[in-house]
Amino acid sequence: MATIIDKIAWIYIVEGRILCARSKGNDTYYIPGGKREPGETDIDTLVREIEEELSVRIKPETAAPLGTFEAGAHGKPEGVVVKMACYFADFEGELRPASEIEELAWLTYKDRDRISPVSRLIFEQLREMKRLA
Repeated sequence: MATIIDKIAWIYIVEGRILCARSKGNDTYYIPGGKREPGETDIDTLVREIEEELSVRIKPETAAPLGTFEAGAHGKPEGVVVKMACYFADFEGELRPASEIEELAWLTYKDRDRISPVSRLIFEQLREMKRLA
């Protein structure tokens, strides 16, 4: 039986590039977001994690689901799976890395080799939707 890591992610795309983040000491990029805490809804988690990581406030009323994606968890033993519910949403504030985030990057479909396995699935979906360059 697989161990599931329950995560929520924010999909933010500008001119065909998606905002991704890299944690300190890591060489792989992730779509920003994080793990749900007990009792949190998807949107509660989205708002909290994005504020902690990127210093901006998600506008909860604008959140719209992209979908939920599952893949093997990057850097974890076999059998550990990330289940990531993804949302588009507007925000207020100025994007800047905070907490464990060392760098923000605007990636395209061609950057698939720089991202986590679950992020690759999301990139594929966004490419099919003609949202990602």
